[in-house]
Amino acid sequence: VAFIVLVFAPLIKMFSNISADNIQKVFNSPTFGKSVVNSLVSTTIATVITVLLAYAVAWLVERSGIRFKSIFGILFVLPMLIPSISNGMGLVILFGNNGLITKALNLNFNIYGLQGIIIGSVLYSFPVAYLMFDDVMKYENASPYEAAEVLGIDKLHQFTSITLPYLRKPLISIVFSTFTLIVTDYGVPLMVGGKYTTVPVVMYQEVIGQLDFGKGAVYGCVLLIPAVVAFVIDLLNKDKGNSGFVTTKFVPKNNSLVKVLSYAMCALVSVFVLLPIISFVVLGFAKNYPNDMSFTFDNVTKAFKMNAGDYLLNSIIIAFLVACIGVAVSFMTAYMTSRMKSPASRFLHLSAITSAAVPGIVLGLSYVLLFKGSFIYGTIIIMIMVNIVHFISSPYLMMYNNFSKLNENLEAVGHTLGISRGYMIRDVFIPTCKGTIIEMFSYFFVNCMMTISAVSFLATTNNKPISLMINQFEAQMQLECAAVVSLLILGVNVAIKIVSRALRKKRKS
Repeated sequence: VAFIVLVFAPLIKMFSNISADNIQKVFNSPTFGKSVVNSLVSTTIATVITVLLAYAVAWLVERSGIRFKSIFGILFVLPMLIPSISNGMGLVILFGNNGLITKALNLNFNIYGLQGIIIGSVLYSFPVAYLMFDDVMKYENASPYEAAEVLGIDKLHQFTSITLPYLRKPLISIVFSTFTLIVTDYGVPLMVGGKYTTVPVVMYQEVIGQLDFGKGAVYGCVLLIPAVVAFVIDLLNKDKGNSGFVTTKFVPKNNSLVKVLSYAMCALVSVFVLLPIISFVVLGFAKNYPNDMSFTFDNVTKAFKMNAGDYLLNSIIIAFLVACIGVAVSFMTAYMTSRMKSPASRFLHLSAITSAAVPGIVLGLSYVLLFKGSFIYGTIIIMIMVNIVHFISSPYLMMYNNFSKLNENLEAVGHTLGISRGYMIRDVFIPTCKGTIIEMFSYFFVNCMMTISAVSFLATTNNKPISLMINQFEAQMQLECAAVVSLLILGVNVAIKIVSRALRKKRKS
């Protein structure tokens, strides 16, 4: 019932809000066809670059004997800890008309348009693709490669005959995950797209700017198409996958050329990732960008005077409650689908992962249409609801996979000994899954702090999260305050990541 109300009912309401007149208006609009083509072109190019770059970096990190892998790993995922709109703003600060690098090197480079969207999208999606490739490579078996070396098979044929077949299933997931992440994002195109409009930006402008929910719903359905296709293909692909066991781990060869190449690539990617964050630090404490770059704390004071502190508190409260409730809901849902098999468990499983196919901007609009005028509209409650639904799929699958690995006879043994299911959950399953629970909490919290898509249509002055202030400050040409907000979000998320990592290490020890 909860999933029907929170996932399916909003989508049904959005579909019912579409009229023939709205469809005709959208399809006859000169911006529609152009925005669809723009979205497909920019997303395809950015996806190809991201996947190739992520694979190359993951291979060099896992297959070379370089040091500081953990440090590089932390640096690579930093863009995941700030909103996509911050990544776009970082590019404007660096390469805009008055950009720091543009002025320092006297460059004649225009960041706005297709090239800006591609660079920003690669920056935003690279950490996700990298983590997925890195996870796959950690568990690859080295035995086939050793046998190939003995048989004298060259590297090219090893790659085509061993590596590609092994990567085929994960690669499909990575490509479609990256494509969906980019095609449904409006943060980067909004900041650096200029006149090169994409579908999410047009939808955002229709709903926020013109309050045209009918046309917005049509654009929402258009955005659902690539997301649902990617979701179905990924789902079918995973169902066919077979799990394997590593028999031989890769031992990095002491190849100087590979080491030098690895360090060079990791250093370049680290600079690429860190530059926007460094730009926030420079800009956040600059007196008057770009005219007076002397150090000052005035921007921090100014941001807090404009209610940044209140909205930061909103974000932390929302993120904390979403993390607590989300972990509990994910845990119990995963327990029911994996340990309490019934005719309803399959439907419950599909319901829990369906939200992964719904872009945040579409989910936010559907919540507006369903709950507008209700007592929860405009409160923190609706923000908590939409964020739980938006992010529940990954934590649910974490716990589902964890439960699936545990002995399926534990409950039967407990029942024989007179131990109730509740005590089994408390004394056996929760202690066993503590590491996963910590990771789930971190996932919910961090994503809630940085999301802009699901909450952009639902925010009011009372429940507004701090991430939405970035767009507000940018529109008011107060880039210094926007940089301060980005740094606040990054600081909170880094702190949560450090605490969660320390708790997991403590548990292992």
